[in-house]
Amino acid sequence: MISCAVPSLSLIGLNWTCDADCLKELGLPELANVRLPVVELPDGMQLYAPSVREIANRLGWVVQPRLKEYDVSIYGAGPAGLSAAVYAASEGLRTALIERHAIGGQAGTTSLIENYLGFPAGVSGTELAERAWQQAEKFGAELILMREGIKAEFKEDCIFVDLADGSKMVARANICATGVEWRRLGLTNESRFLNAGFYYGVGAAEAPFCRNQHVFVVGGGNSAGQAVMHFADYADKVTMLVRNDTLAASVSSYLAERIHDTPNVEVCFNTEVVNLDGNEGLRQITLKDRRDNTTHKADTRRLFVCIGGFPHTEWARDTSIIRNRAGYLITGPDLFTEGRPPECWPREREPYFLETSIPGSFAAGDVRYSSVKRVASAVGEGAMAVTFVHKYLEETA
Repeated sequence: MISCAVPSLSLIGLNWTCDADCLKELGLPELANVRLPVVELPDGMQLYAPSVREIANRLGWVVQPRLKEYDVSIYGAGPAGLSAAVYAASEGLRTALIERHAIGGQAGTTSLIENYLGFPAGVSGTELAERAWQQAEKFGAELILMREGIKAEFKEDCIFVDLADGSKMVARANICATGVEWRRLGLTNESRFLNAGFYYGVGAAEAPFCRNQHVFVVGGGNSAGQAVMHFADYADKVTMLVRNDTLAASVSSYLAERIHDTPNVEVCFNTEVVNLDGNEGLRQITLKDRRDNTTHKADTRRLFVCIGGFPHTEWARDTSIIRNRAGYLITGPDLFTEGRPPECWPREREPYFLETSIPGSFAAGDVRYSSVKRVASAVGEGAMAVTFVHKYLEETA
């Protein structure tokens, strides 16, 4: 277990930052010069403002692949990748799960998932991801953290992937479940306030520090709606900023109703953030009305951006894997044009439902074109992909 060295700050997450004024409000002025967060490891060592990689190194989580070749390599430890790892390992496949950062993906930052089967009271994305990883590990899946595939080559019925640290991963089949990167606002000064009042993602660990504050959330989809409802339990007021004139069609009806019925939640349509301002931390934002281009300023110390993302598929750039214009991997029936598979498809059989234009290479979850952007769907696709992996491995045995 990783715990914060300061008991009264035990809920601090790795992305949490706080300036001197904030610490005074919390009654902790003596910590104004301490580099936060402070992470205490099981052996008592304390790390000040560590990176995720530094923590992983200290815990022994950054390891080299144990095997020269795996039956299946899975890229991305979000819901789809974790599901694939559980089913692949439990069914006897030599399984490696490669993750660039930490397990959970975007779902891991979700404060509460209320419509996932089997959790009537809801479950946090972090808890769901941790439980899934424990299952995968129990069955023998190997987790390789802080690794990123930068180049792939398909030959000899295997996939050879160059990892960013210079090592190589070899597997007979692979599942891409890398999900999407957070889409940025693109403001000129956002790097100055990043993690100092300005955050990408839900930022569940920030919620307890939003008491008596006015919090702003950018986005009109499910992730933004879930963040709004989570912060509404802590903040005096939560304003949801939506670029369009309605909530996204993908927002669950139960969530839209809750947003509408919560008294301390305000939804501003046709509104976007155009500037950030402050000293050591965020103190003010400038909002623009997209209908008439008028602007006004609003005071806030917390701005969260949940506007979806773009797929992480640059590794496929030099391969014959087909992507759409937005970069999503095209699979199965979507590969067909006028009833015919693409010219690069080498097999007599048709591609399996989750198979890309290269046999044995599959995609699951948000990274796949035409996927349903729900946690349950990603979990189902991860399990389904393993079924197709078995079929492919039988062909090449």
